Amino acid sequence: MKLVTVPLGAALCAVAMSSCSGGPASLQSAYLEKAEAVMQAVYACYSVEENCLLRENYPFDDGYKAGYLASEEQSSRPNPYSYLWPFSGTLSAAAAIMESDPSYEDTLACSVLPGLQEYFDTRREPAAYSSYIGSAPLSDRFYDDNVWLGIDFTDLYLHTHNAGYLEKAELIWKFIESGMDDKLGGGIYWCEQKKGSKNTCSNAPGAVFALKLYKATGNERYLEQGKALYEWTRNTLMDSSDFLYFDNISLSGKVQTWKFAYNSGQMVQAGALLYGITGDRKYLDDAARTAESCYDYFFEDYKAEDGTSFRILKPGNTWFNAVMFRGLIELYKADGNRTYVDAVQKSLDTAWEKSRTAEGLFNDDCSGRKTNETKWLLVQGAMAEMYARMAEVCGYDGNKNR
Repeated sequence: MKLVTVPLGAALCAVAMSSCSGGPASLQSAYLEKAEAVMQAVYACYSVEENCLLRENYPFDDGYKAGYLASEEQSSRPNPYSYLWPFSGTLSAAAAIMESDPSYEDTLACSVLPGLQEYFDTRREPAAYSSYIGSAPLSDRFYDDNVWLGIDFTDLYLHTHNAGYLEKAELIWKFIESGMDDKLGGGIYWCEQKKGSKNTCSNAPGAVFALKLYKATGNERYLEQGKALYEWTRNTLMDSSDFLYFDNISLSGKVQTWKFAYNSGQMVQAGALLYGITGDRKYLDDAARTAESCYDYFFEDYKAEDGTSFRILKPGNTWFNAVMFRGLIELYKADGNRTYVDAVQKSLDTAWEKSRTAEGLFNDDCSGRKTNETKWLLVQGAMAEMYARMAEVCGYDGNKNR
């Protein structure tokens, strides 16, 4: 497998750089080098010799069973490679890195996309990405898995204007449309083979995906679909007491009241995008209220060794936090309030010092107080993405202040 990497020594220099005073450009470089260093560690620890696929955990455990699938039968199969969801984190990370370093497209083309193609399923119509590789028995296809990929491909197109990325994004959208119907008043299902619920994790990012497609194409149909998904999710799954979002609603009408950072964070991003497109203040107000509750609910107080206190991301699913960060950035660009972005920045700085292992991998707790015996691939992709997005914020700050 051909892999493009950055020199490890250069990547480690970012530790020193981030602690130095300097303007946005120096900080952008520091966070970008950290993102690329995490990706280098991913390929060092999770790669296999025979192809561009990755293991799901480090150290590798051939008895591992994924607990997030819709089918117990599928999760019980021996699977030497990662499922699609954890693998997709490497696409998100690479796309985010490319925002600041266009040369990273070499790694995207030589390592990430060939691996991702192994999950592409044309045996069922419409074509889409399956939860496991195509050479294995047919696996379930998830609308949310595909939405995340579609967002990444649309972002890649917006950044590069490479028509191939837009073609892939629009192909994915056709699959997403196949998961919509009028039951419960609209919305997208979670799983193609198990249409028992409509989840925030497919509908909130579905709105983001549609709105980004509108920005990429100017096609009003995408704008209308994005608005409809936003309104359906807000009306169906928002907790009106705090403006955070519940997890899903079953076809019987029962709401599952779990609250996860990525669900609310994607509604923040959708609201901020709609405000930017329409100028309608109600969307910005929605986004700001949900972001404030995210700050209360998904962050915690932390006291550093030097005695300073600040809020950092709570331990848990790091990827959920990374997806929430996308929304907080979108809101910051709309309203200029750095409170939430600053809290993520402090979380990332703390994680680099406290949570990173000798291999360059991360535990699922920025403070380092809790450690994981095995390191999940999705956590590593999420950390790479967040460092890359912090670099994007620094670049935005630099351009804004010129």
